[in-house]
Amino acid sequence: MTINPDLAEFLAPTHYVDCDSPAIRDFVSRVAGDKQDRSAAEKAILLFNAVRDQIRYDPYAVSLSEADYRASEILKMPSAFCVPKAILLTAAMRAAGIPAAIGFADVRNHLNSPKLTELMGTDLFIYHGYVALWLDGKMFKVTPAFNMELCERFGVRPLIFDGTADALFHEFDTSDHRHMEYVNDRGWFADAPIGKMLEDFRIAYPALVTLNTGGVSIDDAAFGAPQSGESAGANETTGSDYPNPGAS
Repeated sequence: MTINPDLAEFLAPTHYVDCDSPAIRDFVSRVAGDKQDRSAAEKAILLFNAVRDQIRYDPYAVSLSEADYRASEILKMPSAFCVPKAILLTAAMRAAGIPAAIGFADVRNHLNSPKLTELMGTDLFIYHGYVALWLDGKMFKVTPAFNMELCERFGVRPLIFDGTADALFHEFDTSDHRHMEYVNDRGWFADAPIGKMLEDFRIAYPALVTLNTGGVSIDDAAFGAPQSGESAGANETTGSDYPNPGAS
């Protein structure tokens, strides 16, 4: 694959996108293999699926430590929100020889859970993380945020990348309820502006920041969140606040 010289910066390691770390290179080798006959698109699909599903989506897990946003550190996490997952995928793509950048957009979740809306004070997510990547000179935008298990459980259309089209949040869920709306694209970067992002988070979401100052995280019991029409029951104290992305 011939790389446009203008994309060279999107192949190089940076502070957060540490694609040259042994951990990231080992991850790419395990997921995409070393087969010389495997195309860049095939590698990109395998890496997208791995990041999407191996790290569970958890929007409450917003770390206030900049050190937690290095790709090699994110790789150790069982769950993360969209930004760390996008940083990890960006690093994996670069380690596989695929130009990639970390992108940010502001999105409105029309199906946001009441608990998360209360914590955020809004249904607008600033700095939603996505990945811009280039295959044979063509750019694609993809987000590995929602893992398949979450999508299947809550009736959210899955995020699927096939190497020929973008894989971004869907406007409607499987019941045709309004879901995600892209409000503003902040562009893409060679490295993630984490300091600025966390500064803006502190201003926009003070309650969510306070929650995470105590190191609060959501465990697997959070997947027990009741769906529409179900009684919360025992889940009221065991993670029913998990933000169902497809709840009505």
